[in-house]
Amino acid sequence: MEQRLMQHIPRDDIYLFNIGEARKAWLAFGCVYIPELQMHRFLVWAPNARSVTLVGDFNDWAWDATPMERVEGGVWAVFLDNVWDSQCYKYCIEGIDGRRFLKSDPFAAFAQNGIDNASLVWSEKAFPWTDTKYLRKRGAQDFEQTPMSIYEVHLGSWRNVEGGKTYGGLARALADYCVEMGYTHVELLPITEYPYDESWG
Repeated sequence: MEQRLMQHIPRDDIYLFNIGEARKAWLAFGCVYIPELQMHRFLVWAPNARSVTLVGDFNDWAWDATPMERVEGGVWAVFLDNVWDSQCYKYCIEGIDGRRFLKSDPFAAFAQNGIDNASLVWSEKAFPWTDTKYLRKRGAQDFEQTPMSIYEVHLGSWRNVEGGKTYGGLARALADYCVEMGYTHVELLPITEYPYDESWG
């Protein structure tokens, strides 16, 4: 791999991942856009693989078109400049026994769901927060003297709502339910996107 690309391989993060100390592995693994290169870096941990290739919409799902290179610590990498948001991709893993299979990206930023299970190229976009008024009101309360009743919920398996499961639809239904039941707080189990809506990961 070229030196200009190797300098964008997060060696320290790979080391921490391998010793079980990684705290922000999602910043290293998966599909990450590297602005300095104007390329996407794909990084996957497959220590026992004979080979790994990247397949997707950008190479017509040809299993051998985009080979990845083993870099270190059981990690495979490739850099591409011909991909864009919402393109589907998977890794083609060749195991020790020589069999090959397609695998979704365990660190994908976005994924298909339902019966489709490919990972999606997705760039981080800033979310426009609009909760300043609420945060000021919350900050003025004496939380140590206020009663609390927490409802813990997994959104993917909680309830079917009219129009399908969207965060907006679930938020309204969940708020109504919590008020009706007397809860003061909601604790969301991880809202990570999984290929199967009802999966807990």
